[in-house]
Amino acid sequence: MIDRETIDRILNVTNVVDVVSDFVSLKRRGVNHIACCPFHDENTPSFSVSASKGIYKCFGCGKAGNAVSFIMEHEHVTYVEALKYLGKKYGIEIKERELTEEETLASNKRESLMVVSAYAQDYFSKTLWESSDGKAIGRSYFRERGFTDKTIKKYQLGYSPDSRSAFSRSALHEGYKKEYLVAAGLSIEKENALFDRFFGRVIFPIHSISGRVIAFGARTLKQDKTVAKYLNSPESEIYSKSHVLYGIYFAKQAIVRAQKCYLVEGYTDVISMHQAGIENVVASSGTSLTTEQIKLIKRFTPNVTVLYDGDAAGIKASLRGIDMLLGEGLNVKVALFPDGDDPDSFSRKHSASEMDEFLRAAEEDFIAFKTKLLTGEAKNDPIKRAALITDVVRSIAMIPDTITRTVYVKETARIMDMEEALLTAETAKLRRKKLYDGAAVKPADTELPTAENAPVTATLPSFVDNIYHEASEKELIYYLLKFGDRQLFASPNDDRIISVAELIIAELRNDELELQNLHYRKIFDEYAHVTTLLQEERIKHFINHADSEIVTLAIDILSDNYTITIKRFADSDDNPEKLKYDIPYAILVYKSSITKQAYAEISHQLQKAQADGDTAQLKPLMERLLTLQQIRNELSKTLHRIGT
Repeated sequence: MIDRETIDRILNVTNVVDVVSDFVSLKRRGVNHIACCPFHDENTPSFSVSASKGIYKCFGCGKAGNAVSFIMEHEHVTYVEALKYLGKKYGIEIKERELTEEETLASNKRESLMVVSAYAQDYFSKTLWESSDGKAIGRSYFRERGFTDKTIKKYQLGYSPDSRSAFSRSALHEGYKKEYLVAAGLSIEKENALFDRFFGRVIFPIHSISGRVIAFGARTLKQDKTVAKYLNSPESEIYSKSHVLYGIYFAKQAIVRAQKCYLVEGYTDVISMHQAGIENVVASSGTSLTTEQIKLIKRFTPNVTVLYDGDAAGIKASLRGIDMLLGEGLNVKVALFPDGDDPDSFSRKHSASEMDEFLRAAEEDFIAFKTKLLTGEAKNDPIKRAALITDVVRSIAMIPDTITRTVYVKETARIMDMEEALLTAETAKLRRKKLYDGAAVKPADTELPTAENAPVTATLPSFVDNIYHEASEKELIYYLLKFGDRQLFASPNDDRIISVAELIIAELRNDELELQNLHYRKIFDEYAHVTTLLQEERIKHFINHADSEIVTLAIDILSDNYTITIKRFADSDDNPEKLKYDIPYAILVYKSSITKQAYAEISHQLQKAQADGDTAQLKPLMERLLTLQQIRNELSKTLHRIGT
């Protein structure tokens, strides 16, 4: 590990302009330098590098960072590897901390597993090319699949002899230890004897992102239905299937160039598409898609197209993967192959240009895809139609970006012939539920009310702007700092307990409300990142803050001289149980003041449109006023209910 002193030395001497210039032709413009972005295709320069700030920023694709992150992003390396690159560039000797004995043993074991896996790959490949069974059985199978010799060698495909112990005996003879053969999942130990895990199967090595063999997939060629068709390496210290994508090593550069990743199901799908010229393709290795795999894709591109064959039942079973992709902020499209075809078979029948043309024409956004897939079941049944709409809205609610979510709500409203306001409200409700589901589980000292019985705040429409309300904003910050970890009520979905901080953060984030006072906003934003600390430690964080204004504000709010004004009970501080009413009440007052101002502004816009004869604006403005009036009525009723 690199010690902190060495890291600081590297960062102190690194010049971001100097580093970026090694890869991009920069031109000076004022105090900054500009260029065409190296992370996406463009003709007009939008990539800016600031030497004084030590940062780069692309105003086209949004990529931004410092010299270290540039090397990580551009070269697809880790943080430590980027530091080593910069250290070498500036002639700084890398001093790595000496590993402890425990760390050394773990490192040595990992390397030993890597070495024995590399030996296994070489053994299986040689068996495929040199043994009689390898040629007659293994190579015949791969050639029947349409794989060329070049492709077979590139993916290092192999064959394991149909003998229970041939590989294990060879490995032991070459000096590889039994413990590592077993730990890597290559051999199975029974009654002090070693047996091959993959005997009698064709072999698909699984590579890490850096290209090292870390595991294997193996397919039997026997017709015996009692034998598993595919067999994969078990989890080990070098292989975690939920963190690995098959083919990522061979696909990563193509993914970056195309700024798109095709996601398929199986090994042969990847290999056939790659051989057909579509190289930006990976598979989830026969497992359900995981968050870690999605984040691995996101390192190279935010754009994913999921490829399906015509099996409707299989598609429905895997729709959860689409929601997971959306939840991680990826742009998701779906392409369906013709009946009877999958990515493997279709690739073998078409050229690269035909494949590319088909994929471009076939891909569609997930709303259109889901709607077509599920509409057949709904037909004219209103209950099934409602379930379909709920299903689509549930997917939209997974999207973290507000603008993208709003666009999809509009599109769904158009396709389903629904009121946009209804879909917006349902989306917000689902997002609130998701935020509450993430609340920390804490033991309740006393029986708490459920969220269903507690005051629930209204959801504001997306067109309501943030408006500055000093008193309401300060009251919310007061409640965060003073009572952030106080328990309020139980989640309606499970046994989670919602705290004061979790309710306030969830309510404001759900409606994309941003505090307008910069110091209040800074406390709010930082508080959301220190919720794992104890309340006393959170308070110390702000009292000892580097920003003197934050310190002054925190001390002022937490002092005995501070008087809160927005609360239902006069003795709330003496009776904390009453906070379960005061907190929602304060949030409602905040939203009510924002909504009141928004109503006044839109009323003014409507009057102006009427005076100007702008008929195109009349209907949308009147719809907004109606929506706001309904929300104001809801807020008023709730405020009256908990305020009396």
